[in-house]
Amino acid sequence: MIHAKGLCKSFKIHQKKPGFSGALSNFWNREYESKSAISGFDLEVKPGEVIGLLGPNGAGKTTLMKMFTGIIVPSEGELTVLGQVPHQRSVSFRKQIALVMGQKSQLWWDLPAMDSFMLLQRFYEIPADLFQARLNELSELLGVADLMKVHVRKLSLGERMKLELMSSLLHDPKIIFLDEPTIGLDLVAQRNIREFLDSYSKKNGTTLILTSHYMADIEALCERVVLVSGGQKRFDGTIKAFEGVLGSGKLVTFVFDQSLKSADPLFAPFKPEWNPEFTSVALNIPESELRAVSQKILQDYPVVDFHTEKLPIERVMTQLLDRPELI
Repeated sequence: MIHAKGLCKSFKIHQKKPGFSGALSNFWNREYESKSAISGFDLEVKPGEVIGLLGPNGAGKTTLMKMFTGIIVPSEGELTVLGQVPHQRSVSFRKQIALVMGQKSQLWWDLPAMDSFMLLQRFYEIPADLFQARLNELSELLGVADLMKVHVRKLSLGERMKLELMSSLLHDPKIIFLDEPTIGLDLVAQRNIREFLDSYSKKNGTTLILTSHYMADIEALCERVVLVSGGQKRFDGTIKAFEGVLGSGKLVTFVFDQSLKSADPLFAPFKPEWNPEFTSVALNIPESELRAVSQKILQDYPVVDFHTEKLPIERVMTQLLDRPELI
């Protein structure tokens, strides 16, 4: 579905000197700086895979999505999507992909969503009977049948996001690129979007490429994660393997009935994270030491509650970004 080898993208950034004299100087002699957004990126995606692109702001995730969809042209390297070169933007290519950006709308703000859907029907040349069938199916699955005739500007963010998804699926794409699809949504709306995408991809065998800063999106949807940092791929593997990069440790939280000193040497080896009052601490304890360390803390400290969980993927990603040498 996607083949990328040695993919690179750099941008020329205009450097303007401050003040009026800087503006005059800039008029006659512009200065540019080259910035590398993506460097030496390789990726192979098979049909039906659901992949999460992880990384901090400015890592290059959105640049990758734009290259995959043909919005921008790579500076170097090989890239084919569905056997075609994306930036050539052939009609057959555009009919097989969809791009959903949580911060940008493809629906007309001052028109009902149905008007935008009818425009998309003409754009993608969807036969009338197939269009109506897809419309009925998707509106029922997303629970938006009563919203399609409402002006988009009058909808809540969650309602609009559902209609955005619907508009991207009317032509039955083989690959859906989702850039922060749940950004700004409340917890219930996020869950509804995740459940819909999970059900849709499994039912239709659709390939999903997802970026998100909400780790719940990644854990709920993705079988494989790709970590991008500084424009380079740092990790590519299953989500289970990603969770285990830092070892098979456990996150154990202890709650005490009084304030303790965070400098206690017992806690130091386990990356302690204290609350402001020093009445609870979260420790990253290797499985081999879990029993002994927990018993010691329970015996020596006034513990009133504790619980154990696997290391959250968000914590794993944070530590890997802070210390890339761990990968």
